[in-house]
Formats: sequence, C-alpha cells, structure tokens
Amino acid sequence: MTEFHEKQRRIQALLERHKLDALLLRRVSSFAWATCGAASYVNMATSKGSSQLLITKKKRFLITDNIEVTRLLQEEKLTEQRWEIIALDWHDTEYPLDSLTKGLKIGTDSSLQGAVDLSNAIAQLRANLTTFEVMRFRKLAQLCAQAMDATVRAVRPGQSENYIAAKLAYETGKRGIQAIVNLIATDDRIYSFRHPLPTPKKLERYAMLVLCGRKWGLVCSLTRFIHFGSLPDSLKRKSEAVAMVDATFITSMLLGQRLGDVFRRGVDAYVEAGYPDEWQFYDQGGLAGYEPREIIATTSSDEIVSVGQVYAWNPSITGTKSEDTILVTEQGCQILTEIKDWPMIPIQINGQTILRPAIFERK
Repeated sequence: MTEFHEKQRRIQALLERHKLDALLLRRVSSFAWATCGAASYVNMATSKGSSQLLITKKKRFLITDNIEVTRLLQEEKLTEQRWEIIALDWHDTEYPLDSLTKGLKIGTDSSLQGAVDLSNAIAQLRANLTTFEVMRFRKLAQLCAQAMDATVRAVRPGQSENYIAAKLAYETGKRGIQAIVNLIATDDRIYSFRHPLPTPKKLERYAMLVLCGRKWGLVCSLTRFIHFGSLPDSLKRKSEAVAMVDATFITSMLLGQRLGDVFRRGVDAYVEAGYPDEWQFYDQGGLAGYEPREIIATTSSDEIVSVGQVYAWNPSITGTKSEDTILVTEQGCQILTEIKDWPMIPIQINGQTILRPAIFERK
C-alpha cells in the first residue's frame, strides 16, 4: 500500500470513528501530511494555507485558486493523486464548501463553525509516521544537523544575534530547508529568555542557537551552544544536569509507555539533578511531525509511545538546554540530529550510556 493510500485509509477510519461524512483540512501541516509533502502556503508564517482538502467517503477535493493550481499540479505532483480540482478565480467571493458539504457532518483540523474540531486527533495521525515519512525525516534531520554544525563553527565574538540568525537561515536555506524557528541568544539573554528572538546584541562569550527546520512539510528541531573561553563551573553543572534530564526522557520512551508517564519521569529527574522547579518555566517538548510539536507532553498525555513516532524533548535549566530530534524504532530510540565530532556528555542510566550534546568550548 502506498503512503498516499495509507493516509486515505486512516482518514476514512477517522471519519468512521467519529461518525462523520467528510473531513476538511486547512492547516499547512495537515495539507502536507495528506498529500505526502506538498506545500499549500504562500506566506511561510501562516498556519492555514491558501489551498484546502476536502475528503468525503467517496470523493476527495482540492480547493484552491487560479493562482496556485498550476504550481500544485505541476510542481507538487498532485495530479498523480487524482484529486478532484476546484480552482476558483482569485477574486471569487463564493466559497464552494457549503454546496460540497450540504447535508454532511464534517470534521476539521481547526475551529470552524458548524464542524467538529478534530485537531487533536489529526495531530496524532500526523505524528504516527509511515515508513516513507521516516525516510524523509532521517534526511531532513541530517541536513538540519549539518546546517547547525556549519553555523556554530562560524560563530565568533563580535557577531550580532541577527548576523548569527542570518547565517543559520543561509545554511538551512541552501540545503532546501526553511528555518521556521530561528532563535538566537547571547550571554545574559540566554538566562533571561527561553524563546529569544534575535536582536542586534553582539556576542561576547556565550551563544545559544535554536532551529526548527521544515522540508516536505516535516519539522525537525535541535539546539546547540557555544562558549568562548573556559566554561564557568556553575554553567558546566547546569549543562550536565540538563543532559541527565534529557537522557531520562529518552530512556523512558519504551514501546507501549504512556506519554504522561514519560513526562513524569523527566520531571522527577529535575528533582534528582537538584533543580526541582525548572521544569515549570518551559514546556518539555513531546511528539513532533508536521508541526514543531504535534503534542506537547504533560502528566495528562495519554498517547502511547509507538514505533515510527518522532520526539523532540527540550528540557532546560536557566542558562542551558538540551534538544534533539529522536526516532522511536523497534530496537530503541535513535538520535536523528546527531552532529559528528560534537563534544558529548555521557550519562549513565539503568546500565546504559546515553550521549547528550555538551556546550562547544572554543579558546
């Protein structure tokens, strides 16, 4: 069964489970998922695309306009998927949804009056990857790791955060990846902000680089740090502590485990590391896929750890953080965004050694 037909099967099962007649997908992430990687956006910052998909029990429609239809059919290869095309003139004021869904009970991937909001259920569909998606994710992760590595090794004191962000965008862009999250902080700003938008501030000694890179609709995440000069003991202790917390999250992701229980073990690890309150200042990550986080883990998360899922945990202790993208396989967890020759911190947990990235130190 092809990836496309498997997704159509999952959609029909979703409709049956919720006793619905049709599904409307408007989000950029859902469009990419259902079409096996096609892009429905023009504005990269939007969550809802300029084109939508409507799937009923017997038909599937691509609703777009005369501006986008040629690109979608020719470059995104949607002709091969045999969607029934509805291409409106860009200035058309009548939207055909009402006529297409008259008398039908419909679900959506976002809030829409008169429809059932299935956003959480669809996020779970997006997060459970097919074999083909896993192959693409592996490639994406390698490219993101290469882009991060090239950027970090080019960082120098005196460069502004804006300059470093531009370098990271360049390194991702030339590899065909969109840096949809590109956060840079230097020195004191690392201690002040968990989501530091880049500023003109110039680097003195310490920099944090955060990337969420998107390609084929999939999103991969990682964070790295660089420090010029000797690393202060207090920062080294925090770095080792957050690495231990991250390793705990990773080793707790056993097949069949409830996500909320994995989250709880991570919170317990903060206590063991001597930083019991730090988890409250920042979400800890969770399931990834076609959004940076499809589902953010909490104690109430009932999702089950399964083969083919991708996670991005991001525990943080003020001044440091640990983040990579991780694939769940039958043999265990694999770090997809590992950077060759990066300094690592070995963490011993339950008889196994987990390597987590250290702060890159340069003289």
